[in-house]
Amino acid sequence: TKHNKMWGSYFGPKYALIILMFLPFDLTPSAFPVGIAGLFTIFSSFVFSTVVIHFLDKELTGLNEALPFFLLLIDLSKACALAKFALSSSSQDEVRDNIAHGMAVLGPAFTLDALVECLVIGVGTMSGVRQLEIMCCFGCMSVLANYFVFMTFFPACVSLLLELSRESQGGHPIWQLNDLSRAMEEEDNKPNPVTQRVKMIMSLGLVMVHAHSRWIAEPLSIKSAVDMLGVGMELDHFSPRRIEPDKPLWQFYLTRMITMDIEQMICLLLALLLAIKYIFFEQAEMESTLSLKNPMSLSTHTLNPPSPSEPCCREDLVTSRCHAPAHAMAVAGPAHKEERDEVIRPLSAADNDHHPRSFFVTREEESKCESTENTPPQKPRDLNHCVAILNDPKLGPRFLSDAEVMLLVSSKHVPAYKLEAIMETAERGVAIRRKMLSTKLPCSSALSSLPYTNYDYSKVVGTCCENVIGYVPVPVGVAGPLLLDGKQFQVPMATTEGCLVASTNRGCRAIALGGGARSRILADSMTRGPVVRLPSACRAAEVKAWLESSDGFQAIKAQPYVMNLICPQGTEEALSLLQQHFPELQVVAVSGNYCTDKKPAAINWIEGRGKSAVCEATIPAKVVREVLKTSTEALVDVNINKNLVGSAMAGSIGGFNAHSANLVTAIYIACGQDPAQSVGSSNCITLMEPSGPAGDDLHICCTMPSIELGTVGGGTNLPPQQACLQMLGVQGASQDCPGENARQLARIVCATVLAGELSLMAALAAGHLVKSHMTHNRSKVNLQETGTCTREAS
Repeated sequence: TKHNKMWGSYFGPKYALIILMFLPFDLTPSAFPVGIAGLFTIFSSFVFSTVVIHFLDKELTGLNEALPFFLLLIDLSKACALAKFALSSSSQDEVRDNIAHGMAVLGPAFTLDALVECLVIGVGTMSGVRQLEIMCCFGCMSVLANYFVFMTFFPACVSLLLELSRESQGGHPIWQLNDLSRAMEEEDNKPNPVTQRVKMIMSLGLVMVHAHSRWIAEPLSIKSAVDMLGVGMELDHFSPRRIEPDKPLWQFYLTRMITMDIEQMICLLLALLLAIKYIFFEQAEMESTLSLKNPMSLSTHTLNPPSPSEPCCREDLVTSRCHAPAHAMAVAGPAHKEERDEVIRPLSAADNDHHPRSFFVTREEESKCESTENTPPQKPRDLNHCVAILNDPKLGPRFLSDAEVMLLVSSKHVPAYKLEAIMETAERGVAIRRKMLSTKLPCSSALSSLPYTNYDYSKVVGTCCENVIGYVPVPVGVAGPLLLDGKQFQVPMATTEGCLVASTNRGCRAIALGGGARSRILADSMTRGPVVRLPSACRAAEVKAWLESSDGFQAIKAQPYVMNLICPQGTEEALSLLQQHFPELQVVAVSGNYCTDKKPAAINWIEGRGKSAVCEATIPAKVVREVLKTSTEALVDVNINKNLVGSAMAGSIGGFNAHSANLVTAIYIACGQDPAQSVGSSNCITLMEPSGPAGDDLHICCTMPSIELGTVGGGTNLPPQQACLQMLGVQGASQDCPGENARQLARIVCATVLAGELSLMAALAAGHLVKSHMTHNRSKVNLQETGTCTREAS
């Protein structure tokens, strides 16, 4: 029928024009905004078609007039602009904020445009011409459908697409266009204030026209509006007929074109207008939206422009993506002579081909990330060029390849120890240092198993470590609950020794079944022993006597910034005050090893250093038999002969224990303490004796006079270590009582040592030590074959 032919004649140009819109853009991931805009177009078309079908009582003939208006009025530039706001995000967390910001920038202008278009087109519904009223009514519905989709569905669709794209890439975002976000200045998207005022004045005038025509003047077009809604019914009298081919096909179409009626002429005219719009206007607007000025354009007196054959892009895109996901990814190529802006080009390997390059890391590129450290760098640009880029505040290190940064380091323009501070991200600085180090190692792939990504190096640089090349993950186990002073604690332990956490956990269980452990802090004072020189022994004796007097002690203690002589700064302040009373005093060293710090010394065992703690517990005989699998008598006997007699015969200083260093070091590593302090902090004496009415209960006590730890500064600033401190409830400084968190941590350390001592001594007394270690550490050994001494002890 005539309507079937019109249906095809209208839908054909529609899809042809949609395809025509996409022809100017490369089918590469860089055209991602256009793809989103296409999805926006399709869904908006679906919504509009559904509305029309509903209003026409499921009659589709009215779409003949609707579709041309829909294609003519849809605004893809706003959709692309909002998509670019979302694509400028460097992480998924920023997508929501950027979309909201884009809606705040584009929403008011889009709303005003939709209002003006509806009012302007709505004037045609009052013309009294039925065909014009139908067209204008469909035009208003098209504008409203487009506005509804843009304000509701489209932002959510963009966010969902980016989230799905991230998941499909294994958690790596594919849209990171950080340089693109700098080019998307808000002023480019904000409407012209003059234009907005004109539109508002037009809107007010058109509202007055509509009000006068519809409510004040005689509503002449009501009948026309009714006729418009029944247009689908009026066409029902056309009965379907079959066209028999009585002439050649070309002659048939030529005749149809000559004898074209008014509706077909209007359709053809609209198709031509749409083609002109998308070819000459929409393409230029989209190119302007997707382009930016060349960020590498430098003044001629600063940098010479590269020749056409000179590489001007970052050379190792994949390496930089693996090392620093957040840094800039693109630099435009050599400057063209045209005045228009250049389309962004990615920072990829320098080549002379003209294939389109993508901003996004493909799956093939991501698969190369594992071997980027072993790939030889390509030829970098000249040194002066690299120095100029590094010192340019608008460019900086993100526009340099790793090979070029290594060139700057080797030429002493960049200190190797400052790579984290100079690079745009500390992680990239660590990656470059690893590359430089790999070339000097016997095995270039030695660092391949040492992780370095996804770590907050801002908490490390200047605080914990220098010349960082990565981090070593250490397994962290938990022992507990440890019932201490009426409270339960879950103790984190970082260790690579099998059975240690399990053994400590058994000791915690035995302590809990016995009613818990009790602890006290005996002393809390840190020492620092400087070495000074005086002209004579008599003068040195006078200094000693003055320091031991009440006047001398109060003078030193009165300095509020001395910090209790804990750190070298406080010691220097005290020495400065001492020199005011004794000018001839010379400071040889702030620390004279009399402290003694991180070395075994009897003075710490006798006098104590840091926190001196004691912890005790009583284990019932039933728990000793059922949990520890031994007897009180056997435990006491092993403790006397091993921990006391054996250590004394070896001349041990503070080593009258089974393995306190194991527990202390494991907690220190987990909680951000200085592991070297375990040398003095592990000083411990373990005592066991029978107790109870029948003498079959076990009383165990651990005394540790020099536990050196803290909860502020150093490794306690690292987030994983802070998490372990939070497990114990001692993270940071105590707000109620200064130093209480450190004292509580010392009590926990002493109680954990007691649990570990109890379990290990029970294993030795029962003859289970060797078998348990063979089970958990050396499972390939035949466990059925045990030694003679183990069988006799068991």
